[in-house]
Amino acid sequence: MIRGAAPQSVSPSPVAEPALDLIWIPGATFRMGSNRHYPEEAPVHRVTVDGFWMDRTPVTNRHFRRFVEETGYVTLAECAPKNASLVFAQPKQAVDLRDGNQWWVSRPGADWRHPFGPNSSIDGYDDHPVVHVAYSDAEAYACWSGKSLPTEAEWEFASRGGLEGAEFAWGNVFQPCARYLANTWQGAFPHQNLRQDGHERTSPVTAFPPNGYALYDMIGNVWEWTRDWYAKHPPDASTICGIPKNPQGGREQDSYDPREPALQIPRKVLKGGSHLCAPNHSSRYRPAARHAQPVDTSASDIGFRCVARKT
Repeated sequence: MIRGAAPQSVSPSPVAEPALDLIWIPGATFRMGSNRHYPEEAPVHRVTVDGFWMDRTPVTNRHFRRFVEETGYVTLAECAPKNASLVFAQPKQAVDLRDGNQWWVSRPGADWRHPFGPNSSIDGYDDHPVVHVAYSDAEAYACWSGKSLPTEAEWEFASRGGLEGAEFAWGNVFQPCARYLANTWQGAFPHQNLRQDGHERTSPVTAFPPNGYALYDMIGNVWEWTRDWYAKHPPDASTICGIPKNPQGGREQDSYDPREPALQIPRKVLKGGSHLCAPNHSSRYRPAARHAQPVDTSASDIGFRCVARKT
């Protein structure tokens, strides 16, 4: 039984050719980041990535179950002393949006099999993205599958679907023809969930249209891990012959939260936003958006997808 293991503890599955669920993303130079929203997205800068394959969808509960059944892997949320993960708990009234403790609860017994706590299950949710995965869990799955996690630049380039500088994964209008094209929050977050897109929490990974590269859920539904250490501004993530010049997107020691100097827990970059992102709070359902996440923390709105690079 492998408990919260580092990826080298999981034997990779042999992958001779890219699987059918992988989409080829041609390399290019693009404008990464945004100058119009949150300061951590600026400045816009040009980045070059080589071509790579990317999972068509986030890793689903069905995918992750196969990994666990074949390896005996146990996620970090299932390990003592924590045996818990962060679960969104909707308050009944408006709260201070500066305090995430008003809607996040560390719930014992919450894990990928039990997304809302020990009495919940993923029965009937095979095609929903797996959640409650910490960074080491995502990396272990990627190693087992013969792939890896994307860099922040690879993820953002793929999310844009070939559109240069567009606001969203499909263009500059959030609701073209009044259609919802991603699973995000409607209403006043966190107490009012209007569910106008048809989903209260996560949604099946192909519930909304793909972007220009035929990738699903590149914004909304769940945040996705990348391999980059968090830095205040997007790093130079250019690649040479398919190998990132700076493969970890910065240094581990620079990723610590300056507001918590005593903790010194390294953070990785999450991309894409989630079903909990709303116009009145965290409007990060955009390719350029980014979030710093401690590597030891999982939550009910965090998942991942993998990439494969030319060898």
